[in-house]
Amino acid sequence: MDFLIDFLIELIIIFPIVLIALTFHECAHGFIAHKLGDPTAKYMGRLTLNPFKHIDPIGAVCMLLVHFGWAKPVPIDITNFKNSKRDMALSALAGPCANIALGFVGCFLYVLTLNLLPDQFANEFTFNLARVLVTFLYYFGWLNISLALFNLLPVPPLDGSKILYAFLPPKASNWCKLHEREISAVFFLILIFDSRLFGGYITGFLSLCVSGVFNLFTSLFNLIF
Repeated sequence: MDFLIDFLIELIIIFPIVLIALTFHECAHGFIAHKLGDPTAKYMGRLTLNPFKHIDPIGAVCMLLVHFGWAKPVPIDITNFKNSKRDMALSALAGPCANIALGFVGCFLYVLTLNLLPDQFANEFTFNLARVLVTFLYYFGWLNISLALFNLLPVPPLDGSKILYAFLPPKASNWCKLHEREISAVFFLILIFDSRLFGGYITGFLSLCVSGVFNLFTSLFNLIF
């Protein structure tokens, strides 16, 4: 019973975090694209923090259950950019940067809350309330950092691939764009088989990176408090 309660509490906590993380991620893409000359996202109503404009139902459920998911991609027309390669890379980078910023704030509030909590609580209700708050802030920092680092992988359809295209020679960039679907399919198959058959080396490496950034942020704030 305790396990079920803990699981339900985690779901209740993680769901709003997923909405916030994916919403800020997609809005950041559209915002930077707009600043660089492409108004497509604005015209399609995507420059908003309304999560229902950005959330893909299946992607949100996957993020909720397995901490991996996606949102509706913000439409970007690269013909509106002055420098298509550079500006597309900057627009792609905006999403992970937004999540890193949210993760930074989450880590700060997590450490701040831990340092402000009393050693003893008046009753079980206040203890459980504090527990929920600390858990929320922990996952807020962790999931935003996770989303940022995962999206920086240089593999289609992730943001990192669009950043990589800015540095590849034209022939290599065009080949990757032409075969994005095949590369994406192979990548996700590798992820699935890696986690089930090969010991989860990729997810383990990502988890190690997320832990490193999370611990770096929290350690910095612990120096303050």
